Amino acid sequence: MKFLLAFLVGGAICTIGQLLMDLTRSSITPAHILVGYVTGGAILSALGLYQPLVDLGGAGAVIPLSGFGHSLAQGAIEAARIKGLLGAFSGGLEATAVGIAAAVVFGYVMAVIFNPRG
Repeated sequence: MKFLLAFLVGGAICTIGQLLMDLTRSSITPAHILVGYVTGGAILSALGLYQPLVDLGGAGAVIPLSGFGHSLAQGAIEAARIKGLLGAFSGGLEATAVGIAAAVVFGYVMAVIFNPRG
């Protein structure tokens, strides 16, 4: 049942992004979706609305871009509780450092292996 819920929640999140791109005739680009999902995930997390989705969908809610925004917000909130205002700025990066490092490393490796066409 967990796999089905993860598939449905993650699929719904991705379907919304795809529909936004398809139905707006190129006025919403993938970059808009990226920024909107990360920002939306952070805002919903700060309002306490994203955690129930994570509890329901598990990886289906954590893996998409909105889950990254959720992780950023939760890291900032937790660090702000412990360290004060400075923690609000550093907590999000601490919470997502592994994902950011993986993106940089794998991006570099792919750039070295493959010849981009520009």
